[in-house]
Amino acid sequence: MLTTVFVIDLVCVCWAVVGAQILRFGAEEDTAVQGTGASYFAVSVLIAVGWWLSLGAAGSRNQRILGHGLEEYRRVARATFWFFGAVAIFSYVFRLELARGYVAIALPLGLVGLLFARWSFRARLVARRNEGLGLQRVLLVGAPVTVRHLARQLGSARAAGYMPVAAYVPDVYSIAQEDEAQYGIRLISGPAVTSSIVNALAASEANAVAISNGAAIPPRTLQELGWQLSARNVAMIVAPALTDVAGPRIHTQPIAGLPLIHVTTPKLDGFRGALKRGFDIVGSGLIVLVLSPVLLGVALAVRLSSPGPVLYSQARIGQGGEPFKMYKFRSMVTNADAMLGDLLRAQGSDRKPLFKVENDPRITKVGGILRRYSLDELPQLFNVLLGSMSLVGPRPQREAEVALYDDYAHRRLIVKPGMSGLWQVSGRSNLTWEQAIRFDLYYVDNWSLLGDLIILAKTFKAVVAKDGAV
Repeated sequence: MLTTVFVIDLVCVCWAVVGAQILRFGAEEDTAVQGTGASYFAVSVLIAVGWWLSLGAAGSRNQRILGHGLEEYRRVARATFWFFGAVAIFSYVFRLELARGYVAIALPLGLVGLLFARWSFRARLVARRNEGLGLQRVLLVGAPVTVRHLARQLGSARAAGYMPVAAYVPDVYSIAQEDEAQYGIRLISGPAVTSSIVNALAASEANAVAISNGAAIPPRTLQELGWQLSARNVAMIVAPALTDVAGPRIHTQPIAGLPLIHVTTPKLDGFRGALKRGFDIVGSGLIVLVLSPVLLGVALAVRLSSPGPVLYSQARIGQGGEPFKMYKFRSMVTNADAMLGDLLRAQGSDRKPLFKVENDPRITKVGGILRRYSLDELPQLFNVLLGSMSLVGPRPQREAEVALYDDYAHRRLIVKPGMSGLWQVSGRSNLTWEQAIRFDLYYVDNWSLLGDLIILAKTFKAVVAKDGAV
């Protein structure tokens, strides 16, 4: 697996520097760097090697981050920008007249190529892991409740590469053998001593140990266990009782031999808020310009297909609980809202959040096509431009749905609702209410601009695949 990543990175950086040289200087002759005798061919070789080494030094090929989460992409981008920053400083200090056009082509060409190649590799890797191949077998150690939670979470995220195979529960906790069915893995009980845990490791044929919260293991025993696992080349993972916290929010600070974990409080204001708003304005403006023929065509189709207005507005709850009007192309008959209550009562979902009318008779023929490809939602681009919505954010919901929130769910109102979000790229209307809330809260607590870009890219894929469209 790592060999494949090495080759992918090398091909991408070579492609970028060679492409930049050809596009900037042509393919006929090798040009020398102004003021030196060095040729651009030699410079390209040095940049390709240095770039490739920087990707490794930044940890972008670390096996722990391959195939899951945004950290892999962040490290690729960070290594690329740091390397080219170093090239710029080196050129300035030694007065090398490196052509700006060459650098301006190589950097974006290589970065886009690297991200796309890593994404393609990830798709293959995740497919293999979902088939049960290339997974790291994990022995879980901890209290019954935390082990059960950890087993469920790891089991639902096979793309990360972990497969729980057994759980070692110290005998200070009482467990019944019939509990094994609740865990879905083998249960082993014994004293909280190193030798017993190592024996359980051998019996389960695991190649990693995950220590969960409430393991009831003395610090000295944990230290000895770490030594034993290191001697056997077995990974040791500590899983604190933190859920839905992204890597950039976690910082480790060693104090007096204790690895203290600091979790930063997410705040989408100040510079970060301005950055997101600027991205929304530029992004939605560009999309409106590019899709203006589509917008006009859809408007004409709606107007000619059935009586009623082209646009449909509906009250939704926005940031801070403030209501706003959300716009869509009309995809239903004109009295659709008056019919909703009776339809929901008929299918027994009038008191459920995230409701959906099955086989909705209110949808027009053209409306069905618009919904199938999410074209009815395009007018929300103007909501984004006006500031009531964002390109990416939690699902905008009706007042009746918000009234059913508990204190936990109200946190999703901290940020503006989005045209797209984690809920959409993770199943859309196929999600349960609990799953949708969890995805929305994860987004609120772990926002990043790179995350928004990836969600938008996945949105396009989900829309084209018509996956969970409403």
